[in-house]
Amino acid sequence: MHEIPFMRLLGAELVRAVDGEAEIALALAEAHMNSWGVGHGGVVMSLLDVAMARAAKSRIEAERGGAVGSVTVEMKTSFFRPARGRVVARGRVLHRSTTMAYCEAELVDAEGLLVAKALGTIKFLTRLDAADRL
Repeated sequence: MHEIPFMRLLGAELVRAVDGEAEIALALAEAHMNSWGVGHGGVVMSLLDVAMARAAKSRIEAERGGAVGSVTVEMKTSFFRPARGRVVARGRVLHRSTTMAYCEAELVDAEGLLVAKALGTIKFLTRLDAADRL
């Protein structure tokens, strides 16, 4: 997962990504907080986003036998309670076509309480050097 520099910066850990499911953990630190002293919504959404993408990629990469690029083309997030302490994002594929995966993810806190839930659409693509397109 550390091929994503932003996830490395956050300190997120890929716990597993197999058979259309993924789990990412993060111990929230001061740098992850908003002005209210709880996990920033952008951090929460990033964990949910990557959990969905890794879940989607786990299945197609196994089938194709190699790395597959992906981008999120749509994502909806609902927040239920503040993120505190160690959080875990669990993503899973709901449906997949040859070019896209429709996924969901939940973020829970250390007590297992639901913090946020997301639905998203992940598009598979050939990795291109984005810098060449700027």
